[in-house]
Amino acid sequence: MSTQQFFPQPDLVRFATEALAARGVPHTDADLTARSLVQADHRGIYSHGLLRLPLYCEALRLGGINPRPSLKFSKDDGSVAVLDADAALGQVAMQAAVERVISVGRVQGIAAVAVHNSSHFGAGAFWSDLLAEAGFMSFITSSTGPVVAPHGGTAKILGTNPLTLGVPSSSGWPLTADLATSNGAYGKVIAAKNEGTQLPEGWAVDAHGNPTTDPFEAEKGSMIPFGGHKGSAVAVLLEAFASSLTDATYAFETVDIWSNPASRMNNGHLVIGLDTAAFAGSAHTASRAATLQNRVRSSGPGGQPVDAPGDPERRRQADAADAVPLPASTISQLDLLAKELSLSPLKSHSTI
Repeated sequence: MSTQQFFPQPDLVRFATEALAARGVPHTDADLTARSLVQADHRGIYSHGLLRLPLYCEALRLGGINPRPSLKFSKDDGSVAVLDADAALGQVAMQAAVERVISVGRVQGIAAVAVHNSSHFGAGAFWSDLLAEAGFMSFITSSTGPVVAPHGGTAKILGTNPLTLGVPSSSGWPLTADLATSNGAYGKVIAAKNEGTQLPEGWAVDAHGNPTTDPFEAEKGSMIPFGGHKGSAVAVLLEAFASSLTDATYAFETVDIWSNPASRMNNGHLVIGLDTAAFAGSAHTASRAATLQNRVRSSGPGGQPVDAPGDPERRRQADAADAVPLPASTISQLDLLAKELSLSPLKSHSTI
């Protein structure tokens, strides 16, 4: 494991906000995006944290992401809406989508927003947490750039197509699943390149279809869906959920901003929320979710604890308190970004 340094959470949010603002993003949007990235690092999800800030800033500079979009809802009919994000930061688009799901869901009991013309929205749990706080169960997915070959194939047809499911719980924090449908998030390939480490076996194949643990060869080749043919089927269907309800592009129709930061990716997102108050009541659902959550936690042999979905990330955040760990390679990239944007560099307060 590479050396990590710990930074005060407010300092990281401030730095990321200033960096995005330097690229023309309004303060409110910059702060939202910064908080989503820093929360991912706080929970140990480094593939979706500040690793991505230099990429966002470069895409903002080159036009791949629009710093001041004009978001527009269309097909606004009852519980269903379509949002044209105007090439916004994905976090900005998702905030608008989630706010609408909550406001309409309060009336209808269920609401869905399909988003197109968007970009990477960070870790999905950031959004399912907001919905859970409002008493909503949630289903969230998104298209991405082309990095995954379907089961049995070698061509990059699919994205990592994240799936996020959230259920409010009265036991500590929501019951949450937030996962890529590839064996690993593509950001972890970038992180492995930056760190000079290898990928786990079974994550990727090279350009010739041979298994590889080399992140450089994986980048030339493709990622592998989780769960063999079953996971591949889920990934294909999520691609359809994310992109076929709107004019969003499929992954194979997209140029990823990792390879060309000027690319307008036209990512699609889908957010569906169910207001638990409209069913058996929010307190009932939260209590029942806690029963399941705690039964999972107590299912280990000899009383050994077992993690319920979402526990490891939340526990890492709680254990770290206000100190957010960052890998050395990410710190180096942020130092370069600070020089580029004439920002004060970050200062850590401990190292491991």
